[in-house]
Amino acid sequence: MKILLLSDTHSYIDDRILHYASQADEVWHAGDIGSLQVTDQLQKVAPLRGVFGNIDDHEIRKCFPLNNRFTCQGVDVWITHIGGYPPKYNVNTRDEIKANPPKLFICGHSHILKVMPDKRYGLLHMNPGACGKHGFHKVRTMLSFEIDNGTIHNLNVIELGPK
Repeated sequence: MKILLLSDTHSYIDDRILHYASQADEVWHAGDIGSLQVTDQLQKVAPLRGVFGNIDDHEIRKCFPLNNRFTCQGVDVWITHIGGYPPKYNVNTRDEIKANPPKLFICGHSHILKVMPDKRYGLLHMNPGACGKHGFHKVRTMLSFEIDNGTIHNLNVIELGPK
């Protein structure tokens, strides 16, 4: 399964994002959507999973959960907007990670692209950075990867250029 992972659109969507989304089997949005117009356009080209972020209003919060935990091709996935990273997990995620760690833990929020393993809990942490134009990041980024029979592979950083 081909996944496009993005975050922190902050109401921004363009043809390049939609181009990559159309090549994915699923698009996963790690929060700070900004406008349902963003998710409406993404859902026109691929199935979408997502969570709301701290800037998202009540309309977005009605459509997307705070936490989205599911299994994809044998991989236990947990997406949340503010979750921290190994070993500095957020107070709201730390206990669940210790008690029942996912194989893939995805966050947004920081606008900092980061992929790193947590050997202590046997998970892989991903943050796709930000693909919107709001925030301190200089380059807009997303991640693409594949999941097959419990394995995550073919991970690629997609740089969309300066914000």
